[in-house]
Amino acid sequence: MIKGLSTAGLGKVKNLEELIILASENGFGSVDTSGQELRDLVEEKGLENAKAFLKEHHVSIGSIGLPIEWRQSEEQFKEGLSNLLEDAKIAAEFGCTSCCTYVLPATDYNAAHFMVLATKRLRLCAQILKEYGINLGLEFVGPHHLRTAWKNPFIWEMKDTLDWIDAIGETNVGLLLDSYHWYTIGGTLEDLTALRPEQITHVHLNDAKDVPVEEVLDNDRLFPGEGVINLAGFLKALNQIGYKGSVTQEILTKEPLTESAKILAEKSGKAYAKVYAKADLQ
Repeated sequence: MIKGLSTAGLGKVKNLEELIILASENGFGSVDTSGQELRDLVEEKGLENAKAFLKEHHVSIGSIGLPIEWRQSEEQFKEGLSNLLEDAKIAAEFGCTSCCTYVLPATDYNAAHFMVLATKRLRLCAQILKEYGINLGLEFVGPHHLRTAWKNPFIWEMKDTLDWIDAIGETNVGLLLDSYHWYTIGGTLEDLTALRPEQITHVHLNDAKDVPVEEVLDNDRLFPGEGVINLAGFLKALNQIGYKGSVTQEILTKEPLTESAKILAEKSGKAYAKVYAKADLQ
């Protein structure tokens, strides 16, 4: 598995170039970014120099975000299709094979109608990404407070998300598996070892405070090893089934972090080293 770094948990990061350097200096082998940030890097360095910069630092692109609003109106969705095409093209240039989006556990729309629309839209996104060798990852969101943040309940369980992926019906659609959301739905190690590696597009790693699981807030996360989630077991289970992709830090906090990105990246690297060691992994 590849240790991955994102800007979530690093405070202020100037640009993708700085993120790549921070990752390289602290034991990370991949970074999560966006298609726009990749284009900015290419505009600054040129395509071949940008590729060489990543190779020099032994860092790959773990995933990009899905650059399209699939949760709102049909007009908004269609307007974003050109962005998706451009992002898929640039991500493929860098060998990135993962594009991810989150699925909120509730909606203000009629849930059944929303399911139909979302299925059609995400199927089209997956078909576009497939042309560039990219998989689409869907992240179920588990915190209890978000399940009632909108009028109608939708999806927050892993098993329901897997059923939805089957309904979407494209072979390049899988889970974005986040340790935080796995914890908030009461996920078990057996749930993880029942997965096939090809069902997982991407992974996020973070930790939770020692409060009742019903009170765990989405934007109040801890660095790996600081909380109560069995991250060693989580990683061991993924390793057991043969998952080889990125495991990327994503630390969402209520208030902006005030320490420098350099200090926070060092903290992240040490946190990963401890958790991986506890899991008997490199």
